[in-house]
Amino acid sequence: MKYFSEKEKKLENALDKLKKLNLIDEEGLKNLEFLSDQKNQLQIEKKELENKHRSLLNEHQKLKEQLKDIKVKNSKHKLDQLKFNEKIDELNQETDILLDEIDKWQM
Repeated sequence: MKYFSEKEKKLENALDKLKKLNLIDEEGLKNLEFLSDQKNQLQIEKKELENKHRSLLNEHQKLKEQLKDIKVKNSKHKLDQLKFNEKIDELNQETDILLDEIDKWQM
């Protein structure tokens, strides 16, 4: 029995010592708060970057459409230029023929 009472006393002393220990880690709490603040800041920055990314994607799409329009206009312009050159060639040929005809009539 004496053995059990000694063990009980030792356990009670150990429990008292454990109760007196400061189980709150101040440094750990500061680190946790710091990490929480960093997490919040990173979330804010992430949202800002996502908004910028969306904005850039929209701008990219608009620029692609503008480029497509410019290419279409450019190809139309080239086609018009080719037609114009063909007409000029035709007119030059007709002029040459007419000049030949005039020369024949003058002789």
